[in-house]
Amino acid sequence: EKDGTQGPGYAPGMALMGKYVLIGEGARGSLAKRLIAKYQLSDGREPAKFGIGLKELWQVKPEHHKPGLVQHSFGWPLDMKTGGGSFLYHLEDNQVAVGFVVHLNYKNPWLSPFEEFQRFKTHPAIKGTFEGAKRIGYGARAITEGGWQSVPKLSFPGGVLMGCAAGFVNVPRIKGSHNAVLSGMLAAEHVAQAIADGRANDELASYEAAWRATDIGKDLKTVRNVKPLWSRFGTIIGVGLGGLDMWLNTLFGFSPFGTLKHGKADYATLEPATKHQKIAYPKPDGVLTFDRLSSVFLSNTNHEENEPVHLIVGDAALQQRSEHDVFAGPSTRYCPAGVYEWVDKDGNAAADPSAKDVRFVINAQNCVHCKTCDIKDPNQNINWVPPQGGEGPVYQGM
Repeated sequence: EKDGTQGPGYAPGMALMGKYVLIGEGARGSLAKRLIAKYQLSDGREPAKFGIGLKELWQVKPEHHKPGLVQHSFGWPLDMKTGGGSFLYHLEDNQVAVGFVVHLNYKNPWLSPFEEFQRFKTHPAIKGTFEGAKRIGYGARAITEGGWQSVPKLSFPGGVLMGCAAGFVNVPRIKGSHNAVLSGMLAAEHVAQAIADGRANDELASYEAAWRATDIGKDLKTVRNVKPLWSRFGTIIGVGLGGLDMWLNTLFGFSPFGTLKHGKADYATLEPATKHQKIAYPKPDGVLTFDRLSSVFLSNTNHEENEPVHLIVGDAALQQRSEHDVFAGPSTRYCPAGVYEWVDKDGNAAADPSAKDVRFVINAQNCVHCKTCDIKDPNQNINWVPPQGGEGPVYQGM
């Protein structure tokens, strides 16, 4: 229960003692994060980089459905200094999946990835697809974007990291499941050999030593500079240079840039609110564009009302002093589920972000487990931990 006592459904945890434990829990996994810190697995690597991906599933009119059509874009409605882009996939049964990704190294604390996604759907080339359509699903999730430079050491005593827990997404080619599968196969081979040799609970250093020479490493190495070039030079110049570098690597195995660095971690890229202008986002119309709460409803998210809050704020005073007073409360904007609020003494959302008499409210029951807060909080003061009972969003057809 919230007060720490055992509720009527309490059951003690079970200890599962494996010879090796393979961690494949996705982007910014809570176990992976702890393991990376405990064993200094990221030492000597570039900071992990992430994006936030938002996605909706729609039932569209038959005349607007083109089975198999795939569309991608980058840029608009983001400015040319902020990385991100869209996807739109025509599925079976007159269904269309549409989504938008914002790179989480953005600087402007007034930016809202959710609102940018809603604006994207209003583009003349896009909105016609959803005329007379019905939105039937919504979700959000962090995506690993660091690639070759940011992959941590993958082995530690008794286990390894795999898939997006390791950061194997190929960002410019917008795919990662192939590398996740390959890393699972590679890990299985090394575990099987170790067990055959009578080993257990030691470090599978051979797995760490092998991956860069496999198809995973070859896939990531050729695109390693696309993300840092985009971040450094913006969408127009950066994407152009990234494309050129990618093809030079693919065709000739050569890059004029070598291997570029990513720079700051995503949480450190936010700038004070006073350095940026507020972004005036239009109100949702409830037909093509929507608010957060109606979107969360479609994610079928559920958390028991009386369970402990799974979003842990380390220092409440720091949250007020920095996240609110310096950065104007970006948690209320980067969260795609309306989890965080700064409210006044009457419990109403603070209309003035600079107001001093406010408190931080966490609506943990809304959380869709995207992990953005764990990544983007400017002080790393919010820690996402698993809620009890495996609760959270229940996606259908997503």
